[in-house]
Amino acid sequence: MAGSGTARGVVACGHPETARAARLVLENGGNAFDAALAAFLASCVAEPVLASLGGGGFLLARPARARPMLYDFFVQTPHRFLPAEDCDFAAVMADFGTATQEFHCGWGSVAVPGAVRGIFAVHTDLGYMPMADVAAPALDLARRGAPLNAFQAYVLTVVEPILRHTPESAALFTGQDEALLGAGDLFTSPQFVDALDALVHEGPDLFYRGEIARRLADTCMGRGGHLGMADLAAYRVETRRPLEVGLGTATLYTNPPPSTGGVLIAFALELLKEQGLDRMSWGGPDHRRLLATVMEATNAARLEVDVLDAETLLAPALVDLYRTRVADQPKSFRGTTHISVIDAAGNACALSVSNGESSGCVIPGTGIVLNNMLGEQDINPQGWHAWPPNVRLSSMMAPSLLIDADGTETALGSGGSNRIRTALVQVLSNLVDFRLSPDAAVARPRIHAETGRLSAESDLPNALRAEWPEVHVWPDLNLFFGGVHLARRTANGGLEGCGDPRRGGVAEVA
Repeated sequence: MAGSGTARGVVACGHPETARAARLVLENGGNAFDAALAAFLASCVAEPVLASLGGGGFLLARPARARPMLYDFFVQTPHRFLPAEDCDFAAVMADFGTATQEFHCGWGSVAVPGAVRGIFAVHTDLGYMPMADVAAPALDLARRGAPLNAFQAYVLTVVEPILRHTPESAALFTGQDEALLGAGDLFTSPQFVDALDALVHEGPDLFYRGEIARRLADTCMGRGGHLGMADLAAYRVETRRPLEVGLGTATLYTNPPPSTGGVLIAFALELLKEQGLDRMSWGGPDHRRLLATVMEATNAARLEVDVLDAETLLAPALVDLYRTRVADQPKSFRGTTHISVIDAAGNACALSVSNGESSGCVIPGTGIVLNNMLGEQDINPQGWHAWPPNVRLSSMMAPSLLIDADGTETALGSGGSNRIRTALVQVLSNLVDFRLSPDAAVARPRIHAETGRLSAESDLPNALRAEWPEVHVWPDLNLFFGGVHLARRTANGGLEGCGDPRRGGVAEVA
């Protein structure tokens, strides 16, 4: 764990270069929000599959001594859609080594990006440094190149068929011999340097109404995609009041509807209450059985109840009904990354961003890789090419803040698609119910239960194995179980953080 009693701030995230960008901004006088934006821009180079200006995300902000607020700049569906037979929409198999998963890519999978509009909105409202200074570390990194670490190289191998979908994308992620970049190779994108520098000086309208917008819309509509200039011009950032839930002596603030991740996390945490956790040993059979049954009950509620109505889902009578189900029970990769920053003044920020697995498509002349959210099964429950036009897509991303009664602030979030909520529930329970340190809370082995399948990072007792139709035990900690990056400011002003080793996480104190 990175920690210090006297410092400017702390960042936890998915790559050393991402953390370095935040640290430099904090050291130069920026606040937590400046640092988070700097980290995100750097992650577009250091974590090029997981983060991109061609995607979207959510930022949960708590200015010092003020109420938290949620910035929603996730992707939007286009106003119109092409017939399926006219779409560039390809199914590809991603190989995780121990499992495979089908994804979809191509211009027909691209939703309206929100990231550019989002970072400028947050900077206008909460930033302190000029945008040129916020972007400087990312521009420097893009010019010199980011060395791929082992985790990022692994991500590239998993989604290699997507990255090779178009020549423009393949050129970014392969070397002169056309072999995929590997660990230690430099990821470089001179065109991204020019595009980011232009955005810094001209502002977000360049992306939504100007030259970049025209390149994106013309190419998308000409190559089997849905979105056009009107979609880009109409995009707006939404600000929302976070979902607020009591958790022991603390209050949890998380992503509210229309996204589903936050409310499902809150529901699962409510189910865990009054289940005798104080009498259980961490990781014992009773503890893991309880976690698994709570996960399955939450999955059931997701299908049976309107999860966009948080007041109904969290009503005591409904929680008690599902809590009874828990008591009566027998005794995938998604391209998401997370950044947590807290500064010495008490500004706290949890930022989750996603580009899906990427669409394998690039805005011409910019190096900006586009999302494939219209090809994400999780957010297309009605089937492919059946999305409603011009709506903000839902997401499992749940950037969260935990504020304890003694003033301790914890910013956290995770990547991992539908494993985001189970990862965060376990880490939050570790912190609140078992009083584990942040390092231990993040590093302890996790489980994930869904539709009768129980996955675990450590061996399971035979009795628990017998209760589940299908069991998969992973040999080590694995990115399948999310990547929770956590930053904390203690009641006495100390700063500490930890990055999840499952996704190459790091933490730095400035």
